Amino acid sequence: MAIKDVLPQIRKEKGVTQEELAHKLFVTRQAVSRWENGETTPSVDMTKLIAIALDVPVMRLLDLPQEGVCQCCGTPFYVPDMEKGTNADGSENPDFCKWCYDNGVFANETMDEVIEISAPYLAEASGVSLDEAVSFMGVLLPTLGRWKA
Repeated sequence: MAIKDVLPQIRKEKGVTQEELAHKLFVTRQAVSRWENGETTPSVDMTKLIAIALDVPVMRLLDLPQEGVCQCCGTPFYVPDMEKGTNADGSENPDFCKWCYDNGVFANETMDEVIEISAPYLAEASGVSLDEAVSFMGVLLPTLGRWKA
């Protein structure tokens, strides 16, 4: 569900008006209205602030698939040339891409390493700034299988 659909739903569940949310976020009521009618989309960092203001997990506000993505880096498997990783015995691993997991070994030890390597590709592919890509990955990765606590 897109943020334009989920934001008004959550806001109403919490009993918060557009004006009250705008005040909490230091934006205009019109900005909240534009997010809710799909004219604009809040940045990843603003989405984090919205989640805090409404006391909901940020992932509830983001329209992200949780299935069919690498459970290490979050890249969807439908991306061209996105092969699945392999286990130590050579069999295909359905949870990880070949760039993150090959022959039973993870290519990177930490989320920071994954972000450092993957964020530039995400920025280029999606047309966002590198900072936005880093911020987005910082929100996404902790929700994936490899990184969940």
